[in-house]
Amino acid sequence: MNRYKQNWFETLNAALESEGLTDLWPLGTNVSYGENVRFTTDCGKHISVYRENDGRYERPIHYKAK
Repeated sequence: MNRYKQNWFETLNAALESEGLTDLWPLGTNVSYGENVRFTTDCGKHISVYRENDGRYERPIHYKAK
């Protein structure tokens, strides 16, 4: 049994799917190399995704605002 989560992904979609966030991502929003994109959804969830300079995406950070 693997207890470790994968933290880097080849595509934005794979990174978002890892945390169940695909449906919340604004259509057409891209992440450039070396960029961190942050936003708040209409339902009040804060989401942050980072793309490394080599093109990989880090596992998204997300939390619900009070």
